[in-house]
Amino acid sequence: MPTVLIIGASRGIGFGLAQEYRAAGWRVIGTARQADDLDKLTAIGAKSLQLDVNDLNDCAGLGWLLDDEKIDVAILNAGVIGTRTEKLDTPSAEEFNLVMQTNVLAAMRILPIIAPMVQSAQGTLAVISSEMGSLSLRSGTHAWLYRASKAALNSVLLDIAHTYSGMTSIALHPGWVRTAMGTDQAPLSVEQSTAGIRATIAARTPRDNGKFFNYDGTPLSW
Repeated sequence: MPTVLIIGASRGIGFGLAQEYRAAGWRVIGTARQADDLDKLTAIGAKSLQLDVNDLNDCAGLGWLLDDEKIDVAILNAGVIGTRTEKLDTPSAEEFNLVMQTNVLAAMRILPIIAPMVQSAQGTLAVISSEMGSLSLRSGTHAWLYRASKAALNSVLLDIAHTYSGMTSIALHPGWVRTAMGTDQAPLSVEQSTAGIRATIAARTPRDNGKFFNYDGTPLSW
């Protein structure tokens, strides 16, 4: 039975991915911060691990919790959007730190820990990024702190792709999804997004290492 690790599986796309992979017969390891969310993961047959991606000790202990697992697919999903600014309003230091720590620093802590486990299985590592982090596709300034954080996450992913051979590392745009972050105005359901993400990951080969994809498999430019 193949194993998928989902960092940030408490709700929205993360929990949807846990459900999607369980329905497909995968062994799922999901992380969450709160006890209720850990119980939700356990209830669908997933192995749940307590992890706060902004806690240095939690991140450092992740390797011990996984204990030499071979991970066929790892998905880093944890993220926050911050204030939805339309103009170039300067974020507070507190908000900047929260968004950058959650969306970037957490990846820099966690990916080097889990990448060797994916490498040992010759698997695929994916970060849930955003089209909003693309420099070449940019058409506005909405949520510019979030955009900056996702552009930085894309850079981190490329460094992972250059460092770890024998595995496939990619960034994924999940689409505009009806979640707490995406709002009810979004055109995609969680089920549509997560089914597309799973299919897109399954279709990847080593030639796709270091690339950026839409949830439906369409290549995106950085």
